[in-house]
Amino acid sequence: MSDGSSRADAAIDPEVVQRIETIAPGRVSGLRLRDGVLSLVLEVGGLEPAEREALTARIKAAGEIEPGIDHVRIAMTAEKSARPLIVAVGSGKGGVGKSTLAVNLAVALKRLGRKVGMVDADIYGPSLPRLLASEDVKPGTEGTRLIPVPNAQGVPMLSMGHLAKPGQAIAWRGPMAGNALGQLIDADWRGIDLLIVDLPPGTGDVQLTMIQKYKPVGAVIISTPQDLALIDAARAISFFDQAKVPVIGMVENMSGYVCPHCGEVSDPFGSGGAEAEAADMGLAFLGRVPLDIAVRSASDAGTPPAADEGIVGQPFRLIAERVARWLDNQQLPAGATFG
Repeated sequence: MSDGSSRADAAIDPEVVQRIETIAPGRVSGLRLRDGVLSLVLEVGGLEPAEREALTARIKAAGEIEPGIDHVRIAMTAEKSARPLIVAVGSGKGGVGKSTLAVNLAVALKRLGRKVGMVDADIYGPSLPRLLASEDVKPGTEGTRLIPVPNAQGVPMLSMGHLAKPGQAIAWRGPMAGNALGQLIDADWRGIDLLIVDLPPGTGDVQLTMIQKYKPVGAVIISTPQDLALIDAARAISFFDQAKVPVIGMVENMSGYVCPHCGEVSDPFGSGGAEAEAADMGLAFLGRVPLDIAVRSASDAGTPPAADEGIVGQPFRLIAERVARWLDNQQLPAGATFG
């Protein structure tokens, strides 16, 4: 019998959380257990009434079989307003320059007149705040929604790097990382038509949440020329294919090195591998970016080479033009505009 005093939330067994997340991947948030009642928020956008009913019944059954949970209370969200279209930038492995490419792609698209924002979906290793010189800036809030962080390039962005303390390790299980990604993508993106989302390497929980809940209109795959990177890039392409997300094309990064002293070109990682792989898989080849110390220096300084007309930024501008052309040729949702 209750004594009328308030009680603290009880810990929820991680297996229960995982069970519910498996039933409704990417749609569940706000789980809370108090006095035997498990409360949660279920995003039902895009579901027919019968689908919603079946989904809520399965979630309740999955929760109420657990000792200590007497009832599952589900709050269903209303249909959300249209989000910006999403282009995911992915790779099968780390260390291929994916984040640098994603930032320069976004900046180059902005210079083409597109209304672009960025999300750093690498929850565990965010790097975009450094690349866009906004490490010390915290996002504002409006109600429960984050307000993207501005920068000198005119590409508003959000990253866990804006929310966590500098140097802090983020050790979260999959559902927590998925919920964090949801906060970044469901932010106040008014005035933005296109989000470039820098995915972490691989095909794990964050990638699955992105695909299942937010459905990118397309993906750009980054690889270096050597065989090992290409094997992992092929896995990333297979992942997007299985999820029915079109692959816009491949980019070959660190493709050739021009000696700043003698001008001789060498290929420390090989040459042409990504272009050949794209041809074998029937994909577009979007371009190659050379290994250039100027790219590294500008990136560390938070001034992407694509931001000006210099020769170092030219490969990024060509890639952006090809991505923009691909977007213009798609049958995009009503109301989507680009510049």
